[in-house]
Amino acid sequence: MAEWLYEAGIGENRAALVENDIIIEARIERDGEGPRVGAVVAARLLEGGKRALVALDLPGAPVATLASVPPGLSIGALCIVEVTRTPQRERSRDKPARARITDAAPGDGPSLRARIAESEYPVTDLGPTGTDRLEQAGWSEVIDHARAGHWPFAGGALWVDTTPAMTLIDIDGDGDPLALAKAGGAAAAAVIRCCDIGGSIGIDFPSLAGRADRQVIDALIDAHLPQPFERTAINGFGLMQIIRRRARPSLIEQVRYDVVATDAALLLRQAERAVGTGELHLTARAAVVDLIAAHPEWIADLQRRTGRSVRILVDAQIKGAGHAQ
Repeated sequence: MAEWLYEAGIGENRAALVENDIIIEARIERDGEGPRVGAVVAARLLEGGKRALVALDLPGAPVATLASVPPGLSIGALCIVEVTRTPQRERSRDKPARARITDAAPGDGPSLRARIAESEYPVTDLGPTGTDRLEQAGWSEVIDHARAGHWPFAGGALWVDTTPAMTLIDIDGDGDPLALAKAGGAAAAAVIRCCDIGGSIGIDFPSLAGRADRQVIDALIDAHLPQPFERTAINGFGLMQIIRRRARPSLIEQVRYDVVATDAALLLRQAERAVGTGELHLTARAAVVDLIAAHPEWIADLQRRTGRSVRILVDAQIKGAGHAQ
């Protein structure tokens, strides 16, 4: 039976739905990502009309777009809103959170741990000692695939790229087109589910001979990708479009659009598990070191968890996350 593995890390919480020792869903929740979906907060109306904006009563006064403005709510008025979509980072711009007017009681919204606890699967909480079950299931491989946008499967590979308009998945490989489309379609559905890709998704399949073959792939996607979603049939050029709800950034967006935070989280996770005694050295490139140094609470948490003093060192030659020892 599948189960959620949950890890409350330093600066980042992680969850993986694992079945038969394979990660089928991967989620992260980072410090500072903004208000959660379902958070109910006080706000002040900044702009009205179709592009209504409110300033949330949170540190830094982040803004959110409003779906609609009730009649009589004037600029500068106070209101209570519920966050319906978290802020989104994109390649060329950042999108603010979305919200709607509500009369609900203020609250933070469900955390990652609370959300997975509401699923049908049991949750196992992991610690930094003992067997690294997340790594055994392939956590680092999932992060690497998300970072590179390259997901191999038997007979081919997926190339996944995100744009402000949509996420594009290209099925690459040789051999019989229908066999490649079947294997690639199943792999694409698995990546969409694993990384929680939402919004508009385009899958570029190999060109298929006729309508019957295309209908086989249509049915395959319906069988492999959990609802809810909407899709088009594959057109004559091999393109299928899928629409899924997008309330949070996908794992791919989180990993790619903040590579420094990604590497900092990986380094801190490595540091928690470092074997040895005495001063714990974290060595990384300057951007990663600067981010960790800007969060003294992370360093204090690492010292508490490991029982070791921590020293952070810059090495300009290091690529990626760096190392801890």
